[in-house]
Amino acid sequence: MQQDSAQILALQALAWLVADDELLPAFLNATGAGLDDLRARAGDVDFQGAILDFLMMDDAWVVAFCDQHALPYTAPQTARAALPGGAPVHWT
Repeated sequence: MQQDSAQILALQALAWLVADDELLPAFLNATGAGLDDLRARAGDVDFQGAILDFLMMDDAWVVAFCDQHALPYTAPQTARAALPGGAPVHWT
């Protein structure tokens, strides 16, 4: 996946999170962001990575997001890998 496609998917995930009255406060709390930050940082690739990191914290969220957008369940992980800081961690 190219970075621009990953960014689009991250913005779709942000829109999905914002539409969920239960997940949005959890996302804001986890990231320390406010509603104004969502608008201001939506185009920031580092913030987009945080969006995908949050989404991938729960398999049920991944399934719900991917089902709503007709995406394979691996799409968020693939998108995250295409954004800065998304490379797999090598512990050795």
